Amino acid sequence: MEKDADISRVAIVVKWNHPDAVAIGTSLGKWLESRNVQASLFENAEPGVGGFVGGEVCLPDVGLIVVLGGDGTLLSAVRKNRCEAPILGVNLGGLGFLTEISIGELYPTMERVLTGDFETQARTILNTAVFRKNKQLAEYSVLNDAVINKAALARMIRLHTYVDGLFLNSFRSDGLIVSSPTGSTAYNLSAGGPILYPTLDCVVLTPICPFTLSNRPIILPDSCAIEICIGEKAQDVTLTFDGQVGLDLESGDIVKVMKAKNKVLLVKSPWADYFKILRTKLNWGDEQ
Repeated sequence: MEKDADISRVAIVVKWNHPDAVAIGTSLGKWLESRNVQASLFENAEPGVGGFVGGEVCLPDVGLIVVLGGDGTLLSAVRKNRCEAPILGVNLGGLGFLTEISIGELYPTMERVLTGDFETQARTILNTAVFRKNKQLAEYSVLNDAVINKAALARMIRLHTYVDGLFLNSFRSDGLIVSSPTGSTAYNLSAGGPILYPTLDCVVLTPICPFTLSNRPIILPDSCAIEICIGEKAQDVTLTFDGQVGLDLESGDIVKVMKAKNKVLLVKSPWADYFKILRTKLNWGDEQ
């Protein structure tokens, strides 16, 4: 329980270009204000632009962030959350892996949150930095994954991979996914990687369509420092962060991935547990 949580200020993040999300967010803001809670509405900017429609880059210092949209909207909010406030994800469609609350459960859940009757779950963040000729080009934090991938018509790439300075393998493949446990049900799952319980202290490396079928996913402690060097003759190679921000890579570039010091706090649904969400999203069948 989060009985000591200060929920006097709330940021509401709504999906970009989604009129229903804006309307629901506006109504939620008025509902919160009627309960003496200060609420601010932020609409995500167009994908690829970053920030919010009003020009803000980061979310303000608040006690809670409510996300109205889908898992992609929540991932965007995580990158813009500098105060490390708990995040409550509300899926405007059905049920998401990250946005666990349905729209019909929004207000009953908020009633519980305002009284401190809620739980959070800490999720690992991965810091990903790119270096070219010993100069850092970019750095992003990801909740799901960092993915190195080639263009559709480009040849396979070699990715020389090291763990804590020790050589692991030179993957010859279409790419490589470095995924947190939270992201194990995203691209990692589609590429044949394992499902990891989201609070595990580990990271998984999953090659994409490897040339050698013995190159399988490998699970490592999240205390490891992972370095991936882009091999010779690489062309049309990109690195994407949570599938939303991208960067072009060249031969010799080095991608470094390490666990971040801070974690993301996600408000747990009082109505559905993680395994129920798995069964629903993956169509595993009915409960016994």
